[in-house]
Amino acid sequence: MSSPWSAAAARAVRQTPRLLRSSSCRARRTQQARWITTTPSRRSAPAAGPAAADSTSSSFSSSSSSSSSSSSVNPDQINHFNTLAATWWDPYGSSRVLHLMNPLRHDFIRDCHASQPDPLPAGAKLRYLDIGCGGGIFAESAARMPSAASVTAIDPSPEVLAVARRHARRDPALAAPKLTYLHASVESLPAAQQQQQQSYDVVSLFEVVEHVTDPAAFLERCGAFVRPGGWLVMSTIARTWVSWFTTNFLAEDVLRMVPKGTHDWRQYINDDELRAHFAKPGWNSPRCMGVVYVPGLGWKVVGGSEKVGNYFFAVRKD
Repeated sequence: MSSPWSAAAARAVRQTPRLLRSSSCRARRTQQARWITTTPSRRSAPAAGPAAADSTSSSFSSSSSSSSSSSSVNPDQINHFNTLAATWWDPYGSSRVLHLMNPLRHDFIRDCHASQPDPLPAGAKLRYLDIGCGGGIFAESAARMPSAASVTAIDPSPEVLAVARRHARRDPALAAPKLTYLHASVESLPAAQQQQQQSYDVVSLFEVVEHVTDPAAFLERCGAFVRPGGWLVMSTIARTWVSWFTTNFLAEDVLRMVPKGTHDWRQYINDDELRAHFAKPGWNSPRCMGVVYVPGLGWKVVGGSEKVGNYFFAVRKD
């Protein structure tokens, strides 16, 4: 039996694609690269993929302590994905798998809140910060949730944000302060420690962290915006043979579902690396959920699949 929350979530996420049913955009592109990156994505060719790399090591394990003022944005990536901005809201193009993933994002956040020993009060209103929002697929649906007080969504690409803002204007209910888009990187936002009113109940990083060359420093900066008791929620990809085969070889080379160069297998992050990173004072209750895309059926939760491919990860701030 579905809960009233689930029914509301389903309505919220279903509204989003319907707003653009008449779109003529059908060009191929992807939302999986979210422009929060420090180097151009270096796609691993078959000869230089998993066979040429140690699957137990990644840029995550060797990350340095970068200054929070250094930028995580790469101009080359911005230019590349700016060319794809106009097709962001095509629900039948290469972004279809991301539109289909959106309900699971909300389900995962709901499960995080349900797992708390101190449940959310009835009627609680949540403040969201969506980092690397792209064209706003998650941000729009989050703003439509009855439990959302406000959603702030940031992206460093002005052209992509123009698409997001234009699409949001189709729905007057999304007017600020309900949904606010900012042309910004996480480094350019005011420090949450200095402006406590700018902390958020949910900080989301969907399809972002695998595009960052110093993910440890990036996660530290993002985590500063989570209020005590709030959640840092993300989705990413495990670094395995299976993920290289599906995301690099099949998706980019064979099926051409996403543009070449979108994924760098060496930047993928395993769930145990994230668990180790957050196994320190200040964070608790790590959660993980593996998901698999089944053509014709969409995304399905599959226990244990976080060890081989796409997964959600979340951690709660003390």
